[in-house]
Amino acid sequence: MVEVIKDEKYKEDLAHYRNVLRYMEANVPLQVLCLPPAIEKALFADGCLRVYDLINRDLAKVKGIGKGRLDLLASRLDEFFSISI
Repeated sequence: MVEVIKDEKYKEDLAHYRNVLRYMEANVPLQVLCLPPAIEKALFADGCLRVYDLINRDLAKVKGIGKGRLDLLASRLDEFFSISI
């Protein structure tokens, strides 16, 4: 007997699947983002070693990352995630 998946359940499962994939693809060193050394140093000092460490983190609270650097970091993350899936 085939069970029909409810639309809400399907959307929920798909969202979970996408989230899992995002974390799996982000299991790479920060160096893949080609960030300037000053930004990398600030992120390393804050305990960020891999791209997935940046997910769900308030990057504005990282010491050494101001508005300009934050914009560059956000741009590189957007680029990374847009080409990864």
